[in-house]
Amino acid sequence: MKAFAAVLLLAGAFLAGCGPTPKAPAFEFTDITGAEFARGFQLTDHTGKARTLADFAGKAVVVFFGFTRCPDVCPTTMGELAMVKKELGKDAARLQVLFITIDPERDTQELLAQYVPGFHPDFLGLYGDAAATARTAKEYKVIYQKQPLAGGNYSMDHSAGTYIYDTAGRLRLFAQYGRGAPAFLHDIRLLLQSS
Repeated sequence: MKAFAAVLLLAGAFLAGCGPTPKAPAFEFTDITGAEFARGFQLTDHTGKARTLADFAGKAVVVFFGFTRCPDVCPTTMGELAMVKKELGKDAARLQVLFITIDPERDTQELLAQYVPGFHPDFLGLYGDAAATARTAKEYKVIYQKQPLAGGNYSMDHSAGTYIYDTAGRLRLFAQYGRGAPAFLHDIRLLLQSS
């Protein structure tokens, strides 16, 4: 009987240390923590400074691919991110939004310098030559291609998702287009609170 009681005590002590595991944050967007892509970039910002993901250590980083002549997806997403920046209040300084152009032929440094800060002064536009753009898009699994328009002009078809990193520089979330500013705000707040 004493041996049985001892076994019960040991089992109880063992089980006491096996409480429920902490729950993962309840993100609105798709949690892609540990993904083997979107590991970074080497591009130039709209001020002419060479940039990598490591430059933004200590901040949550949002990466969106688009082009300045985009009629809908790009300005909508950038506008939503501007609302998030405003709603974050004092935490806004801990968020960096990066707009990577997939149209380097037309999106010059000067044009990006007008377009991107028009949404928020802290946002940065990034660009590279055609090869750097292709390399970066491949790393992020972003698809883009020219679509001819009348008069010899063109538009760009492109993936519309957004990538979000935590303050340690780890890729955490993929944000699907169309979910709105509240979903961005919710998930970015969770990332900032957990850092």
